Amino acid sequence: MKQTLTAQEQDAGMRIDKFLHLHLPEYSRSFLQKKLEQEITVNGHRVRANYKVAENDQIVLSFSEPEPLNIVPEPIALDIVYEDDDVIVVNKPKRMVVHPAAGHSSGTLVNALLYHCKDRLSGINGILRPGIVHRIDQDTSGLLLVCKNDHAHIEISRQLSEHSIQREYRAIVHGRITADSGTISAPIGRHPVDRKRMAVTERNGKPAVTHYQVLKRFRRFTYISCKLETGRTHQIRVHMKSIGHPLLGDEVYGPAKCPYHLQGQTLHAMLLGFVHPTTGEYMEFTAPLPDYFEHLLCILPC
Repeated sequence: MKQTLTAQEQDAGMRIDKFLHLHLPEYSRSFLQKKLEQEITVNGHRVRANYKVAENDQIVLSFSEPEPLNIVPEPIALDIVYEDDDVIVVNKPKRMVVHPAAGHSSGTLVNALLYHCKDRLSGINGILRPGIVHRIDQDTSGLLLVCKNDHAHIEISRQLSEHSIQREYRAIVHGRITADSGTISAPIGRHPVDRKRMAVTERNGKPAVTHYQVLKRFRRFTYISCKLETGRTHQIRVHMKSIGHPLLGDEVYGPAKCPYHLQGQTLHAMLLGFVHPTTGEYMEFTAPLPDYFEHLLCILPC
C-alpha cells in the first residue's frame, strides 16, 4: 500500500504518530509507531514517533503487502457465543493464549479461529493476529470479540478508541474493600525496572479508568465487578494492586503465596456490549463464571 498525506495548518505541532492515527484510525498507534521505523517518511526522511508535524509536510506511507500466513489452523473446540458474517464472540477459557507469540506457536485462540473461520478473518492486525481487535490475558477467561473482515475491524476499533464498548469483569481480590464502589483513575505504563510488568506511573503511563463495585465480602477477600473505560494491558490487575487489593491467584501482581491451587488470577470477562458494525444494532452478551470461580465463591470463609 502506498499513500501520501499532506499536513494542514490545524495539524501543525501534532506528534506524527497521533497525526497518523487520526487520519488512519483503523491502525493502532503502536502499529504506526513500528511502521515509522521502516515504511513511513516525512519529506523523504525517517522520523521518530515524537516528531512534530509542520504544515505542508508530505507524509508517505509504503506499507508492504501482508506476509503469507504461517500459523497452522488447529481443530480446537471453541465456545462460540455469537457468530455472523462480520463478527464472532468467543468465551475464551483460562490458560488459552489469544495469539501466537514466543513460546506459544500453537494451541492459541487464533489457531482455533483459523480452522473454524478459514480465510474469513480481518487482516489489519497482521499475520499473527488475524481478526483480533482486543485481547484478554492468558489466565483471564471470558468474552472476546473477533472481526471477520476489515470493515468490521475498523468500526469496532473506532468504538474501542471512543470507549463506547461495554466491558464488565468479575474478580476476587485480597482483603475486604470497605467502600461499596469506587473509581480508580491512574495512568498505566511499563514498569520502570521489570519491562514484562505494567505499573501505575506518571512518567510513561497512558490514562486508565476502572470502576469497581463490591458484590460480596468474605473474611479475607472481596468479590467485585469491574467496568472498564479504557483497555490498558493488565489494567484491572494493576489498578486493584495499586489500591492494596491485588487479584486472588495473580502470580505477577499478587502475593508470592496463594492459599488456593489456582492457575493465575481470578478474573472473568463476563459482559461484552457493542454496536454491530453493519446493522448498527446494539448487542450485548454474557458468559457464566467458570466452574473453578463458582467453586471458590462457595468455599471462601465469610
